[in-house]
Amino acid sequence: MAEGLIEVPGGRVWWRSAGDEHEGVPLLCLHGGPGFAHDYLDSLEDLANRRRVIFYDQLGCGRSDRPSDTSLWTLERFVEELVTLRSALELERLHLFGSSWGGMLAMQYILDHQPPLESLIIASSPASIPRWERDTRTLLSRMSQKDQDIVARHEDHSWFGCLEYQAVMLTFYKRHVCRMDPWPEGLERSFEGLNPEIYMQMQGPSEFTIVGSFKDWDITERLPEIRVPTLLTGGRHDECLPEHLEDMSSRLPDSRVKIFEEGSHLHFQEERAAYMETLNDWFEEIEARSGS
Repeated sequence: MAEGLIEVPGGRVWWRSAGDEHEGVPLLCLHGGPGFAHDYLDSLEDLANRRRVIFYDQLGCGRSDRPSDTSLWTLERFVEELVTLRSALELERLHLFGSSWGGMLAMQYILDHQPPLESLIIASSPASIPRWERDTRTLLSRMSQKDQDIVARHEDHSWFGCLEYQAVMLTFYKRHVCRMDPWPEGLERSFEGLNPEIYMQMQGPSEFTIVGSFKDWDITERLPEIRVPTLLTGGRHDECLPEHLEDMSSRLPDSRVKIFEEGSHLHFQEERAAYMETLNDWFEEIEARSGS
């Protein structure tokens, strides 16, 4: 186990790694949010018996610096943060994992820089925020009429901090984000490390009301430019609908999709053993291609 701080544009980010740096090709993990801490990804440490697994808290959340400059919370700066961190950790060969917003960040990084990568793993990440919002609104429409009325009334008045509105969000999370009971400790720690200002500025007040700076982000037509071998994973009950992942895969030149039938957004926690087996098989296949 190793950890440290790295200077990036805007401040210092905290990172840690598990596993032997001389074993296998490293895996770098990008967490969701934006503004969420990395801890909910802790199940991926199961992969560290075959390779180094590296986590970090993006600037502004978790154990990283929390600057007050709101101009830092842009997709472009988070991409540059990733470039800086990869260079500082000397990750020449690399598998890149992104969960939710982290997968969006990974795809934008590839489009902007075309970096050398062994493979890309996208866990429940959209290629289109407008489509994501339509899909989560569809899921909201399947909840009780009372819950839908609460959301509509509170959004009409911008009462996003009201406990009634937050209660509907929690119901949504328990259906489509994490279906485990109780929630894993890593997820609880991620909520503890959340920076709501980043989430609000970039996304908005909820998973189904996106009014932040990336509300128009859509790389659907650019997916053919991502030529890295890509594994897309999701849960049958996911807020990132399996149909969205299937459509992404149809546009990516070298990709496949794996849907976990009992899982949701955190399917790598909900179906932990099966997920790790899937990723180890994927790494073995990809590394066999390159002869490593």
